[in-house]
Amino acid sequence: MKPCFGYIRVSSQKQGDGVSLDAQKDAITEFASRENLTIIKWFEEKETAAKAGRTVFGQMMRELKRGGAAGLIIHRIDRSARNFRDWGAIGELSDAGVDVHFATESLDFRSRGGRLVADIQMAVAAGYCRNLSIEARKGINGRLKQGFYPFNAPIGYLNQGGGQLKSLDPVRAPLIKQLFELYLTGEHSIRSLHQEMVARGFTSRGGKPISRRTVENILQNQFYCGLTQNGRTGEIFQGKHEPLISVADFERVDAIKQGRYTKKKTKHDHLLPKLFACAACETVLTPERQKGRVYYRCHTAGCVGKTVREEQLEIAIVAQLSQLQFSDEDIATLRRQYETWNVPVKLQAERKHLELQLADVKDRQARLTDYLLDGTLDRDAYTEKKQALQIEIARLEEEYRNLDNKKLSTVDVEKFFELMKSLAGLYISAKPPIKRGIVENCFSNRVWTGENVELEPSDRLIRARTDVLAPCGGGTRDTFRTFIQLFDSCGNCNALDG
Repeated sequence: MKPCFGYIRVSSQKQGDGVSLDAQKDAITEFASRENLTIIKWFEEKETAAKAGRTVFGQMMRELKRGGAAGLIIHRIDRSARNFRDWGAIGELSDAGVDVHFATESLDFRSRGGRLVADIQMAVAAGYCRNLSIEARKGINGRLKQGFYPFNAPIGYLNQGGGQLKSLDPVRAPLIKQLFELYLTGEHSIRSLHQEMVARGFTSRGGKPISRRTVENILQNQFYCGLTQNGRTGEIFQGKHEPLISVADFERVDAIKQGRYTKKKTKHDHLLPKLFACAACETVLTPERQKGRVYYRCHTAGCVGKTVREEQLEIAIVAQLSQLQFSDEDIATLRRQYETWNVPVKLQAERKHLELQLADVKDRQARLTDYLLDGTLDRDAYTEKKQALQIEIARLEEEYRNLDNKKLSTVDVEKFFELMKSLAGLYISAKPPIKRGIVENCFSNRVWTGENVELEPSDRLIRARTDVLAPCGGGTRDTFRTFIQLFDSCGNCNALDG
């Protein structure tokens, strides 16, 4: 009896759990018995044959070339190969004298007619496979356009079955929000952020502490801001799942990663680094710790600027903030003004502005194809610019959807009043990162003259105060929001609670 190898295959691990492999094995065994052949070794594979490079198939072909068996029995032609490279290898095997049999095909592979029929059946199988791939890609793209994500949920989300939106992981989603919030402070490098999240108990689905690479992947995954992407074409879509951060914040994260925004955490976490400059030479003062105290120095050679202690800077900051806060009389005036503002009209104007912006960006996106066709842009530049415009569209659409939420609630207004009555107190009670944010947002010009600390209120702050205190009642809804955003961006108005 001629010794042969038996080869059985399904396209995936999931299919391997069914009865297909057993059915193939039974058919091959029956064929071998009928043709007086002996199966001396089985090769079982759970991998698609659409592409060359199957591990088990390759191992079997090497053993056959070394003379491991006189023949090969396969259940059917499309079980052997669905790509022409592997099919060519099977043909070469037959030409070298190895008998190739197909258990359910009544053809002689060594005859001219049998080989031709087999080649035709193989071409049909390859064509079917290619068409299936095209249709699958269409289906994936269609689901993405509908807002669904037809792949496994990224960490922080849970799969809910086919055709369902990904849901938030109640354990890891809050930690991912914290991860983004910490990185947005500008106080962390990837390394320090990874260490902090491990300390907070952030683990992988397997229960192990997350890796540094996982942190990097999270920070660059657009899924967390509500967007999905077709990895093959690079096209970006608006998802229907609940985002963990806004598109605007995701863009800020990218800016931080590219070094276009704020600073990374340093070895010494001083209170006011890079915030004050020397009035004589405009060099940024560098903090140094000497004998338990922090001094800010100008390191320009020959500069006449002197050293200033951190306590002196803080005294000047508190004094200036005390002059900026509102009196009870100002607050009473502002309350009366707020009641007269026509919020719906202003929201409508803002809505119209966003609509015009959206139309402009979509028009630029539409023109990109023309630039690609006429050779102005190559394919890589086209893809990069298209992705950037898609993200900008997503950000503007997000702003448009959230426009009604910009109506100030009673809580917002009261928060504003409390802030403006206690700016100095807010600074004194705040934690270091929030203190730095307050100084950055409230003062645009911060210098040390060698004798005095000079602080110039920011244009944003001056404009808002002018609106509020204008005799004609020039305050607007945006005045409230200016102050609230001013301090929310410092680290949240909850700083009032210490």
